[in-house]
Amino acid sequence: MERQRTLDGSWTVYSPQHAQTYGSRHGAATQAREVFLSGSGTAQHPAPAVLEVGFGLGQNFRVTLQDTLRRGVPLQYLAYEQAPVDEQTLREVSADDPLAQHPVWQQLLTRWGGPLQIGTPALQLELRCADVTTVALPCGWASAVYLDGFSPACNPEVWTPDFLARLAATLRPGGVLATYSAAGRVRRGLMAAGLQVQRCRGPAGKREVLRAIRPV
Repeated sequence: MERQRTLDGSWTVYSPQHAQTYGSRHGAATQAREVFLSGSGTAQHPAPAVLEVGFGLGQNFRVTLQDTLRRGVPLQYLAYEQAPVDEQTLREVSADDPLAQHPVWQQLLTRWGGPLQIGTPALQLELRCADVTTVALPCGWASAVYLDGFSPACNPEVWTPDFLARLAATLRPGGVLATYSAAGRVRRGLMAAGLQVQRCRGPAGKREVLRAIRPV
């Protein structure tokens, strides 16, 4: 895997298997903040419960944890990753991150490589190394879903109408699913799942992204 510096100074990695980078080359940290943290409303939530599809390099998690630490609010975070990157890659891409030396991130690195649970007074983190399309998902639990798999073209399993409906069911009323994909079939699948879908302006390099709200 080839590590690449993105335009906002953060790092991403190119995946030969998917012929894509894990985060936007225009700014991986910026994408995490604008599309997922802010786009899902997590940056304003008093006690977010986040379900992430595609933990990847942990960029979304670090940005979210940094925000909740700054605001002094608790965070529950449940992430799924079918094919974890190796520990050295994770250390390299996070070396310049503001949370690189935080005890939670360091604990994650030392225990990397399998199912993982970390509990502190301010954080409940669970990482499940599994195919998220085949496991039971919590119902009505999440204040936000981060749908951050590789694109529908090369990783179609996490973008099917059936799986989008399962993700919609994990949201509590008023919860928000955020994704960088604005593909028509993704939008239609989210609408068919009963979510109220909004097209939003994307970060640099992305014209539109989607946020989908479960009605109250």
